[in-house]
Amino acid sequence: MTNERSAKITIGGLDYELILTTKATKEIAKRYGGLEDLGEKLMKAENFEMALDEIVWLITLLANQNIYIHNRLNEEKKELLTEDDVELLTSPAEMATFKDAIMEAMFKGTKRHIESEETDTKNEVDE
Repeated sequence: MTNERSAKITIGGLDYELILTTKATKEIAKRYGGLEDLGEKLMKAENFEMALDEIVWLITLLANQNIYIHNRLNEEKKELLTEDDVELLTSPAEMATFKDAIMEAMFKGTKRHIESEETDTKNEVDE
């Protein structure tokens, strides 16, 4: 995928792109009620373990979007990342940088490109 839609992280020496797709947005909505509720739920996690579980779930969800896309478009299939993979191949210190990558992917996934038309004032008639 292109950098305009993704944020990169490294897990176990392999690079992954976190992408917010419509499919991922639906999964987040099921779990949290919507994207706007996600940050609040993460900040109010009852304990450190619960907060880590939520970050691991999000990393797995967003990293797998790129793998789903790859597998959909290519004959050579890639194995999906599991939550166990993320937990075993990362350290708690890396979670802080992953939170930044999650936020970057969310921002890029919801960013809107708005273009306005220029009006031609030369042809306007004053009344």
